[in-house]
Amino acid sequence: MSKTVVIVGSLDTKGREFAFIRDLIEKEGLQTLVIDFGVMGAPAFEADIKRGEVAEAAGGDLAYLSSGEHKDLAMRTMADGLAKVVSKLYQQGRIDGIIGMGGTGGTSIATAAMRALPVGLPKVMVSTVGGGDVSAYAGTRDITFMPSIVDVAGINSISRKIYTNAAGAIAGMVKMDIPAPAQEKPLVTASMFGNTTDCVDRARTIVENNDYEVLVFHATGAGGKTMESLIEDGFITASMDITTTELADAVCGGVFSAGMQRGLAASRAGIPAVIVPGCVDMANFWGIDTVPGKYRNRNLYEWNPNVTLLRTNVEENRQIGELI
Repeated sequence: MSKTVVIVGSLDTKGREFAFIRDLIEKEGLQTLVIDFGVMGAPAFEADIKRGEVAEAAGGDLAYLSSGEHKDLAMRTMADGLAKVVSKLYQQGRIDGIIGMGGTGGTSIATAAMRALPVGLPKVMVSTVGGGDVSAYAGTRDITFMPSIVDVAGINSISRKIYTNAAGAIAGMVKMDIPAPAQEKPLVTASMFGNTTDCVDRARTIVENNDYEVLVFHATGAGGKTMESLIEDGFITASMDITTTELADAVCGGVFSAGMQRGLAASRAGIPAVIVPGCVDMANFWGIDTVPGKYRNRNLYEWNPNVTLLRTNVEENRQIGELI
């Protein structure tokens, strides 16, 4: 049976563009399922799942949202509804990959749905912000962002190439069969930084020799959040949280913070966890010019031109200790 790519977008403002990638994906022998989350003008073509169904999934009234007077509510409602719709499609086994295109608004709605899908399911987002900081849009999910270069508005000499590449990317991902491992092993997570590498490598070797598979995450804020999201999703049997430096950033306002809840996922999931104060003697900032003025008289170390380390003090370490 042919696999299905779900296409999500506003068919009122970008219908021609979505029809273009739909046809390309279908030429690759895949089925498509188009979901319309536009709320203003008439759609350029009829979607498989219409905007009214998306709004209704979130308890919204499409007529009310379409007035143009409640744009913020419309964005939130359609994002929530789209996430619910694609989650249901996944539960029904009707989605093998997802693709969206748009500006900041369309990106926000489409990626809300992508974040509702599990890691490993192919996700492609063609976006006007694709070349910038997309962490807020990606969350902890494996969304592949493709810069649109020009706005997603019409089919021209540039966008035609971008849309074709995007269609080829999602089609290629969906067509690939994941090789089965020789043996399915229980998963254990580990957090790592440069200064904890030797420790993590030795611990990983010991655990892997006991027939576990270890997933190592770089403690850069996004790394800790992703690790804990997998724990929350029930994929993980135990956690070696050797590098809790993200708590130092949470306390000091560093750039690698994963929030004050960092470290709680394993206990909340009821799985065994080893928690170590790894690298909590430093908080991270970008280049030294970015370090807040209140820290300028503190012990700073330029790890490289783009990363500056702040030595934590007694009071900060006390707070980190309480969090742990």
